[in-house]
Amino acid sequence: MEAANRFFRNVPSWSIYLAGAALAAWMIFLALSGGAGPDPVKALERGFGERGLQLLIAALCITPLRWVGLNLIKFRRPIGLVGFGFVVLHFASWLTLDMGLRWAEIANDLVKRPYIIIGFAAFLALVPLAITSNNVAIRQMGAASWKRLHRLAYPATVAGAVHFVMIGKVYTLQSSLYLAAVVALLAIRWWKMRPKPLGIGQMVPRRR
Repeated sequence: MEAANRFFRNVPSWSIYLAGAALAAWMIFLALSGGAGPDPVKALERGFGERGLQLLIAALCITPLRWVGLNLIKFRRPIGLVGFGFVVLHFASWLTLDMGLRWAEIANDLVKRPYIIIGFAAFLALVPLAITSNNVAIRQMGAASWKRLHRLAYPATVAGAVHFVMIGKVYTLQSSLYLAAVVALLAIRWWKMRPKPLGIGQMVPRRR
């Protein structure tokens, strides 16, 4: 792990933003040039959403990887922000390319279609996290309050995975694996961070 840590220490965190922008540009180019299949709008909308979910899952992996010796903590913020950027592109492509800014239909879907409700809830949960993903917000809020707020990343990612499963209308191995990965990562985190029971020698004496 030490060799990997030395390598990643030399990789600038801004490279994540550059890679994310390049990927988004490539996906848009494919959609415009006919390389995204017969339905480029759906391909772009789904592709943005899937990349966003993948990056949110990747951000959840940072802490468990640190427990086994691989320190990628400096990449967690850019990975999360780029993931949010893809979620924004997913939402924007649905609003504009798919729904054509037909606000009455959009409002109807936002209150009647369960998979859209869940996806929109995930998006709303991610907004304050993106806004406060900077050192100024940490200083102003205090580390403890900031950490409590950013626990919203867990239900937001679960909701995003559920949205991805439901949007396909048919359960697939791919969508099930995304949801299973999120559940497994949260279960590992809970198990690692759970309060440890006191041993016999650590029992607190009862006050008389």
